[in-house]
Amino acid sequence: MNKAKTNYKDPLAYYKLAYFLKNYINNDTIIVCIGTDRYIGDCLGPLVGTLLKCKHFPLPVYGTISDPIHALNIESKLNKINLLHPHKNIIGIDACLGDLETIGDIQVRDFPVHPGKGVGKSLPDVGNSSIIGIVDSNSSEDLFNNSSSNIRLNLVLSMAEVILYSLIHSYYLYYNNIFIDI
Repeated sequence: MNKAKTNYKDPLAYYKLAYFLKNYINNDTIIVCIGTDRYIGDCLGPLVGTLLKCKHFPLPVYGTISDPIHALNIESKLNKINLLHPHKNIIGIDACLGDLETIGDIQVRDFPVHPGKGVGKSLPDVGNSSIIGIVDSNSSEDLFNNSSSNIRLNLVLSMAEVILYSLIHSYYLYYNNIFIDI
């Protein structure tokens, strides 16, 4: 299991993530963003999905602020995605919990994301590879169930922008590599 990680404040963050992601993105890739806009700590995925759509990202994107994929609909949404795009490469994106000193870290991994794991839910794994953003520490009880959480929207939005540009740049690296090989 391989992964790359960086903090969203690193000026080279999106390049570091994109360099890893370029090996996991191609024209058969689908982006599936998990989360809900009802809780700031869980809106990283839908923010990324919305930003990708606003930038007219050339690959299919599922999970946006207006049409989120969350705990209550994840199974039906994944079934529809798999029917529409059988045998496609999926990159799953989700917010997660970590140690206090890792808040703000973003990881790209060559294995699925496990939605709900940090809050004790058993949901289906998403993706062949994944991107996670650590938005709070796992010492916070009832993180996504507490609307008075101390998670700043600015943190989540800043992390979403790094993920957005890492995906755009990784697709650019993949796309340009096609023409180099020809």
